Amino acid sequence: MTRAAPSAREHGRASIREPVRTRPGDDHDRDIPSLEKREWHAGHKPGDRTVRIVRPGAKMFRRADGQWIATENVLEPTGAVGRVWSGVRRALVGRPLELGAEEGQRVSPLTGLAVLAPSNVSSSAYATEEAMRALAIAGAAALALAQPIALAVVAVLALIVVSESRVIRAYPNGGGSYLVARTDLGIGPGLVAAAALLVDYILTVAVSAAAGVIAISSVLPQLAEHRVAIGVGLIALVALSHIRGVREAGLLFAGPTYAYIAAIVALIGVGVVRVMSGNIPAAALPQSGLGTPGLEAVGILLLVRAFSAGAVALTGSEAAANVVPAFKAPQARNATLTLMLMTGSLAVMFLGLTFLAVRIGIVPDPAEVESVNSMLARSVFGDGSVGHLVVQLTTALFLLIAANTGFSGFPRLAAVLANDRFMPRHFADMGSRLSHSFGIIALAVIAGAVIVMFEGSVNALVPLYTIAVFLSFSLSQAGMLRRTIRGNERAKPVWTALHATGAVIMGSLVVAIAITRISQAWFALLLMPLLVALLYGVRRHYRDVEDALTLSAPSAAIPTLQPPVVIVPVGRIDRAAVQAVAFARSISDTVKAVHISTSRESGAEFGRRWKVLAPDIDLDLIDSPYRSLLAPLLKYIDAIDKSDDRPITVVIAEFVPRHWWEWLLHSQTATRLKAALLFRPNTIVIDVPYHFEDTADLAREGTKR
Repeated sequence: MTRAAPSAREHGRASIREPVRTRPGDDHDRDIPSLEKREWHAGHKPGDRTVRIVRPGAKMFRRADGQWIATENVLEPTGAVGRVWSGVRRALVGRPLELGAEEGQRVSPLTGLAVLAPSNVSSSAYATEEAMRALAIAGAAALALAQPIALAVVAVLALIVVSESRVIRAYPNGGGSYLVARTDLGIGPGLVAAAALLVDYILTVAVSAAAGVIAISSVLPQLAEHRVAIGVGLIALVALSHIRGVREAGLLFAGPTYAYIAAIVALIGVGVVRVMSGNIPAAALPQSGLGTPGLEAVGILLLVRAFSAGAVALTGSEAAANVVPAFKAPQARNATLTLMLMTGSLAVMFLGLTFLAVRIGIVPDPAEVESVNSMLARSVFGDGSVGHLVVQLTTALFLLIAANTGFSGFPRLAAVLANDRFMPRHFADMGSRLSHSFGIIALAVIAGAVIVMFEGSVNALVPLYTIAVFLSFSLSQAGMLRRTIRGNERAKPVWTALHATGAVIMGSLVVAIAITRISQAWFALLLMPLLVALLYGVRRHYRDVEDALTLSAPSAAIPTLQPPVVIVPVGRIDRAAVQAVAFARSISDTVKAVHISTSRESGAEFGRRWKVLAPDIDLDLIDSPYRSLLAPLLKYIDAIDKSDDRPITVVIAEFVPRHWWEWLLHSQTATRLKAALLFRPNTIVIDVPYHFEDTADLAREGTKR
């Protein structure tokens, strides 16, 4: 067989001519609708025919390997409003990406540091303050204990880094604590870990936005009273950047990330030099003018509370393990390198800031108008200095993008849960930019609600944040402990001791926060069980649906159904009704029309007109003196269903206006009827739309005749 080159494409139609030798039994005259239409012509030799292949949708679909592939042209809207919205959407989100472009959205360790480090490294902006705020209850003298507490937190951080690097190697497909707990401990612990991680990501966004607003109000105190509105707006901005794609978000956030690290390192460097040289700066006072009086003596509970508050520095350390597939190959190696870079940066900044705050004598602002880091920068660089302004601007910008980790982790974890049938399937869908847009939007809405609920207070949000993080860490450590015990590694005793220690420490932190900060932690303690119950409920629903829809055998025969009883609700006699009745006749011999009237006189008149139009189709007239349409119609369908064992098909005539705004001028009876019949069993609903173009077609056909 030979094939000629394709002819030129005109008006979206492509054609190919190829001589084809016919064979006995070939049926070239079949007229089956297809994206590829064949036109047969006589060939030059006896017994030959020429086929002309016409593709009306050549611009919309291309053929490859026996399949049709939709091109980007199918996404182009046809209406003016649709085109305007498409332009706005592309300006905000960008052009759609093909699935094959996903590899280009993967990140390197340096970009990964910009994407994932913010939620971990940004805790240096408030971890010292939270530990000192807890100690300040016992007076200014107790603030000196912040240094040993910071050392203890960094020691636990080192343990987490080693453990999380093992999680990355053991679970290179991501999922973090959820997959570890589910695989090694079972579905129950896995869902608890998943719920904790979801809460963790939600509060990562909320805490980062709230802390960012405080960084801004440290320079502009007048904005403090608007912190809730500003925080919600900033969450929306970060969400939009992530809908554009992970790689673009990483490139966007790289500058602020490295600028913040440089500014804090400079602050620590200058401060340490001044302290070591004996030129200790005077401590700046809070701009609110409020002090922190000592109310109680230092005790074990106060130390535990201070340690658990300072342990907020551990948050975000699990981010790399949760999104390993987002890295370029070798993924496990790059994820581990990113983990070490971000935790190392955090340890240096956390210890340095705590050292300076204690030596200089900084006291936390109880009104949360100015941060400890702002007072520290004013002390080291001077009040109103360029150094103080640079530190605060970089801190504010960095904290705003620190929500980035939540927007990286939450949608991916939700997609994993959706694929496991624990969350709605929408969370597994990818948007036009290869990001899980549904999860990003859901996270932005929930985090914004949390900001509003807790009035943008970092001190109120941190206990919720840390209790979720430490619970997921403890389950991850317990899962890795069980995995290690079952395995045959060379250093098995060492890894067993490491994971056992991590599980005990993290579990103890959960208990400590629940006891010492119950007034704030109650929200997380209540939310996580509700999430677990919700995840179980979603899984149960999908299992019920699967059981109901699964075929008894792969070779099960398609059943032969009886022709249905077709019911056509008719409001008035017009072209739309005639078209619906004509369609009803084409699918069944049993067609019944029904008309609901508000008076017997109008019903009788309708019946007389119907006998002239369609004398062969039964019409049931129903008088509705209470002026209700849907209720008697639905009861009528119920009665017909009980009197016949065949399926019911309701054919609805619907007029479609030319413009979207004209749709508002009609009563939408057809739409309401379709919605009412949607959940009715043994009922098929067929909508027969009638357009203005249909009238024009009929007029042209009548002219030809």
